[in-house]
Amino acid sequence: MFSIGLLLLTACENKTVNEYQPSFSDAPSVSVTEYLFGIHPLHNPQRLFEVFGPLMEYLTEQVPGVRFKLEASRNYASYDEKLYAKKFHFSLPNPFQTVNAVDKGYQVFGKMGDDHNFRGIILVRKDSGIKRVSDLKGKAVSYPAPTALAATMMPQYYLQTHGVDVMQELDNRYVGSQESSVMNVYLKQTAAASTWPPPWKALAKERPELEKELKVIWETEPLINNGLVVLPAVPEVIVHQVHDLLVNLHTHERGQKILESMELSRFESASNATYQVVRDFMKTFVHEVRPLH
Repeated sequence: MFSIGLLLLTACENKTVNEYQPSFSDAPSVSVTEYLFGIHPLHNPQRLFEVFGPLMEYLTEQVPGVRFKLEASRNYASYDEKLYAKKFHFSLPNPFQTVNAVDKGYQVFGKMGDDHNFRGIILVRKDSGIKRVSDLKGKAVSYPAPTALAATMMPQYYLQTHGVDVMQELDNRYVGSQESSVMNVYLKQTAAASTWPPPWKALAKERPELEKELKVIWETEPLINNGLVVLPAVPEVIVHQVHDLLVNLHTHERGQKILESMELSRFESASNATYQVVRDFMKTFVHEVRPLH
């Protein structure tokens, strides 16, 4: 009995050892370079991953030896800090942040299309009784952040040029995100809310009760959409690949689905010079509305 048991034990041990023997291959190991892709707070972090996660997966699949990691930020201040510290290799800042990023050493290589959508909108409750800009005097208005161009600065400029002293006659509340700005007016915490079309459309789809209770009462003139920037340290060959993949997204079904979730029709080529129009607007804004910090 002892010899049979020993034989079985030895056979089992040999089998276990053989199962874990290393295997060898002639194929070399592939190193992967990770690039951090920061997106400014178009949405809250969870929604941002839902919208832009598929784009990161697509870029990773299409660019050999590279992995793109999405970085969301809890608010504009957090994103600004990371952008200006050059934490991101690639980023999608708003136009104001784009020109600041260029001043910090980034290069513009593309932008979101649909410039006609890059406008501010001001929402009020349908039962508010507000009809004229002057009706907001002495009341609270919610905005995502002081540095949100379409959703804060452009609406503030609109209000300033239509009869309200923004800094003296309004209770300006910067609430951290597009969603929070809209929810403030819905919940009657503010008399009006400032945002821009894509997040408003996305929220209205998810929560139909918002559209039943709220309306867009004013909208600004359009400017120029969000930029795509990259650090000079990223190899040009990678930048060209990312550029070509993005500007051609609208030409195939998978890309169209990615763009649809962004409420966007296409990406476009752009350069630093493309954003001079933003610098011009900022000079006017500072002169007529408020300083920038």
